[in-house]
Amino acid sequence: MADLPIAAVVRIAKKNGAERVGSDAANALVEKAEAYIAELTREANRLAQHAGRKTIKAEDVELAVKSA
Repeated sequence: MADLPIAAVVRIAKKNGAERVGSDAANALVEKAEAYIAELTREANRLAQHAGRKTIKAEDVELAVKSA
């Protein structure tokens, strides 16, 4: 089961130009978004640990985005 609400993902898609989003597309968007967030979190966590912290900060996320 997905952690991200499908309705929120559909809303984001519509705000970015999608007129309609099929249920199969919505499920695929949720799956890919969750995979991206998971990878980004792993990299941000690695950066936080490298800095000697347990807490991920916005700067870790920004650096993780740049390295992805």
